[in-house]
Amino acid sequence: MTPPQKTLFPPEKICMDWRQKRRPGAGLFNLGSTCYLNVVLQCLTYTPPLANYLLSRQHSRLCHQQGFCMMCIMEDHVRKVLYSSATAIRPRAVIRDLKFIGEFKPDIPGDAYEFLRCTLSAMHRACLSGSSDLDVSSQETTIIYQIFGGFLRSRVTCLSCKTGFDFFKVFLDVLLKIKGASSLTTALKDFVKPKQMDGKKFFECSKCKKKVAASKMVTVHHAPRVLTVCLGRADHWSSRKLSQVVEYPEYLDLRPYMSDPVGEPVLYSLYAVVVHTGQTCLGGHFFCYTKASNGQWYKMNDVSVDSCGIHTVLGQQAYLLFYARCSNSQMEEMASSSSFHSFLNQGEASSQTSSAGTQGLPGRIRVTNSQRNSARERQRSRSPQGGNEHCRSFMSTTNHNNSAGRRRRKRTSPPDHDNTESDATAPGPSKRSFQPPPEHRAAYEQPLSRERQQSRPSQQGCEFCRRLVKLWEYHQSESKRRKHSFGTYKCKSRSHN
Repeated sequence: MTPPQKTLFPPEKICMDWRQKRRPGAGLFNLGSTCYLNVVLQCLTYTPPLANYLLSRQHSRLCHQQGFCMMCIMEDHVRKVLYSSATAIRPRAVIRDLKFIGEFKPDIPGDAYEFLRCTLSAMHRACLSGSSDLDVSSQETTIIYQIFGGFLRSRVTCLSCKTGFDFFKVFLDVLLKIKGASSLTTALKDFVKPKQMDGKKFFECSKCKKKVAASKMVTVHHAPRVLTVCLGRADHWSSRKLSQVVEYPEYLDLRPYMSDPVGEPVLYSLYAVVVHTGQTCLGGHFFCYTKASNGQWYKMNDVSVDSCGIHTVLGQQAYLLFYARCSNSQMEEMASSSSFHSFLNQGEASSQTSSAGTQGLPGRIRVTNSQRNSARERQRSRSPQGGNEHCRSFMSTTNHNNSAGRRRRKRTSPPDHDNTESDATAPGPSKRSFQPPPEHRAAYEQPLSRERQQSRPSQQGCEFCRRLVKLWEYHQSESKRRKHSFGTYKCKSRSHN
């Protein structure tokens, strides 16, 4: 690693704690098939060091770029979300310049991980405006790389002379393979485990003066301030989605996966989670959980912003995980929290278990009782797949024509909100083979929250059953009304005679 000749943004000016504490911001309208876009914008909005910088308007005051500037767009978007009094806003500026961010279109589904990488790259290019003559190391000192950037070390060891060669590469996110992994720590262990290089890719050893077989070990050499992890749920061999349960902690120690595994813990705190629901990678819906500046967790599903607990957040089928490195003040706050003590106890227990040499079978997924109960509730909440289209259309027509005679449900979104629960979005790499989405809704695949189950136990059934009950109640009320009106008519006819 060569040191930069010039530092574009000094790292000591980065503030990891929120400078202002406020209520959660507004939700985002889904303008077509843009739920993948909404979750990334929300996660970036609630990234404390990035939000502090954008709210200060430091970039726009010095920006002289004509036309498209992603940093200026993000400044206006973050201020609009956090300071707006509306319950939901439209990200019109991002949608308008979507073609400059990447190969995206509002009416075509996209992937949240791909949009995150393209957005960070566009923000990085905006910071480099007018600085094209800098060396590569200096270009990697923008505010984006100072927040999200880190270094990976690839140590290639010659199997003949046992000589090691180190190569370094900057990264903004980590893509992990989760096939056969039951937890995030298991996937990280597999990520840093030494692997023998393929026989087709022999390594040319400078000491042996020939191409030899070698092993490669990748470790985190320099930890970023914000660690972004993508749990790769797209199986490239079968083109199916990996829907297995992958546990992830609220607090993560990155020290065991670094080049120097011995030393002080490098602790991270979870602040955002992106979830994808759907049976396949070609269809489904994206929503996210974010931790606001007031320390509370909120589920953000397009226009809706609902409060939730940490247990709900940790029980999701995560796709993207956002961890912020803990500062000294956060360490003092966490020292008194019960979840942090449980994290320490789990770390001690896992170290004792690993020292004892007990390992699970490869590919075997460890399922806890809570996960098993969550899977059962998810199975109950799913809608029947076949034979319901005619009945569903009949019920929708009946409810529309007779809405005055029954009790209306509470509106959960503005009247002009687009129905986007069945958006077709594809979690996976940048290979796009879009197909028509399967006709299902993500709401049928989500397990009900624990608070909702306790407060409203009558809604544990599927949506189809609830609508049948409402239809039956409506017919009962209609029959009573007809009997009453017919009796009144008979009395009037008798008195007239």
